[in-house]
Amino acid sequence: MNKAEKTRQFIIEKTAPIFNVKGFAGTSINDMIQATGLTKGSIYGNFRNKDDVALAAFDHNLKMVHKVIRHEMDSKDSVKEKLMVYVNVYSNFLEFPFPDGGCPILNTSTEADDTHPELRQKAADAIMQWKSNLQALIKKGMDDREFHADTDPEQMALTIIAMIEGGIMMAKVTGKLNYRNAVMKSIKKMIDDLG
Repeated sequence: MNKAEKTRQFIIEKTAPIFNVKGFAGTSINDMIQATGLTKGSIYGNFRNKDDVALAAFDHNLKMVHKVIRHEMDSKDSVKEKLMVYVNVYSNFLEFPFPDGGCPILNTSTEADDTHPELRQKAADAIMQWKSNLQALIKKGMDDREFHADTDPEQMALTIIAMIEGGIMMAKVTGKLNYRNAVMKSIKKMIDDLG
């Protein structure tokens, strides 16, 4: 990487946690200056505006989540074990190098649905990619006769995503981690019942 690319990456890495915790509207240029130690001119010399920083920060946070999931899945053999990675990671995300503030898909979706079309689209794309990945795993489980042949991969994928994100949201809003844990137990049972 050249100096400009290194500076840009530095800005992304330092501001990504702030955007994930405070959101787009809650993150100020002063927050970005404080996090990076750079001037406003240095930040906007590498990004056109706050929107560009926020979009890059979302991508960075999402890559962190994907890296954790991939790393955990690489050590699993069966499709059921690979699906259970989601239960394990989201039940114990503080034990993993997860982005500060938790799930960037949930955080961005709740804020950007009506206020920031580009961030909303990034969150929507992330959900669609997640659904596609889960569907492929479930289909493989069916092809390998690990799961029942009458399983609906799309329905199962959507249900897993909705339960994970809903459990996280309820725990964050109420401050009751046992709500998230109860939902994760339900997901585990649902995966166990696939075959």
